[in-house]
Amino acid sequence: MIDLKQLQKDFDGISKKLMRKGVDEKLLEKVKEKFEELKEAKAAYEKLQAAQNAMSKEFGIYKREGKDISELKARVDANKIKITQALEVQREKQEELETLAMAIPNIPDDDVPDGEDEADNVEIKKVLTPREFSFTPKEHWELAEQNGWIDFERGVKLACSRFSVAYDMGAKLERALINFMLNYNAKKGFTEVSVPHIVNRKALEGTGQLPKFEDDLYKIEGQDLYLIPTAEVPLTNLFQDEILPADKLPFKMTGYTSCYRKEAGAAGRDTRGIIRQHQFHKVELVCITKPEESDIIFDEMVATASEILTALELPHRLVTLCTGDLGFGAAKTVDIEVWLPGQNTYREISSISNTRDFQARRAKIRFKNGKKNELVHTLNGSALAVGRTMVAIMENFQNEDGSIHIPKALEPYMGM
Repeated sequence: MIDLKQLQKDFDGISKKLMRKGVDEKLLEKVKEKFEELKEAKAAYEKLQAAQNAMSKEFGIYKREGKDISELKARVDANKIKITQALEVQREKQEELETLAMAIPNIPDDDVPDGEDEADNVEIKKVLTPREFSFTPKEHWELAEQNGWIDFERGVKLACSRFSVAYDMGAKLERALINFMLNYNAKKGFTEVSVPHIVNRKALEGTGQLPKFEDDLYKIEGQDLYLIPTAEVPLTNLFQDEILPADKLPFKMTGYTSCYRKEAGAAGRDTRGIIRQHQFHKVELVCITKPEESDIIFDEMVATASEILTALELPHRLVTLCTGDLGFGAAKTVDIEVWLPGQNTYREISSISNTRDFQARRAKIRFKNGKKNELVHTLNGSALAVGRTMVAIMENFQNEDGSIHIPKALEPYMGM
């Protein structure tokens, strides 16, 4: 959640920054109205409380002078009821304000480029040169079926569309990639953590998936529990409502999970293959850190994800997301896009985001800074999306006959 005190103090300035991200001006006007309503509710309460304090002093005077206090007591009792009612109004107005604030995204960093969508993202650099083929490269779904690595029809039979089954070398490659990524991240100082794949509503609110993205989540019927859309949710919320010792920061974590998304907003996109599945595997990086260290760690996380692709000999590029393509909770994001020769384009394989104190405020994650408790900064990113890495390997390492080489870095993990 954004800092409401900051928004109230500089409403016009912060609103301009939020509108760079496409926030509806009407929503901001509603928030402004709630600020005024809450201010009036607080003033009404304070006025009643001041009257109560004044009457309490009168009690002492009445007693010293031996006056009848029955009329004064009646006024005090009546005022107490008004104070209780005023407190309830104040609580309701505060709750209404916070509910509106939950729908407001994070403020983009000043250096995030303006833009409407992914077409306006800014390339930072390219890494490795795409291979030149002497034949027309096939797309991954054709290669997967030809080699017997992935069965799309049986995935649909077991569940529905956008599910698949990996076989033999496909399943082994999937497992090899997970182990390779986790080991690489560990060498970079990220502690491996195994977390639940089911979380409660509070956890999803903490990282910003709820309430905005409820339609994309799989909810467990009859319970306040959801399948995770990303390991970012449980990893970040490990520290929900905690005050962390400053000397223990940063907490740098990596974890593998399956992820579950309805992809409600992606109808008609990537309907073939495993680019966009309802269930997919991902290795995640998450960091909890002091504010002054978050930019350095952000660069470390981007470098780690890029280095994994380089070790796998996969050409890729880094792009800074523009304001129109920036995620709800992100203040700044760098996407890593891998080259897919079958599609003749770069496709996203990792998104590294610095959310600043946005998630920490929602999840109440703080650290002890001297005598004060201060909000941490949280960062997250894929290193990497396993299915998309498999896609990239299939398309970049294919031979003319449709067979597929395995990158040298993975040979020990494949028993080769």
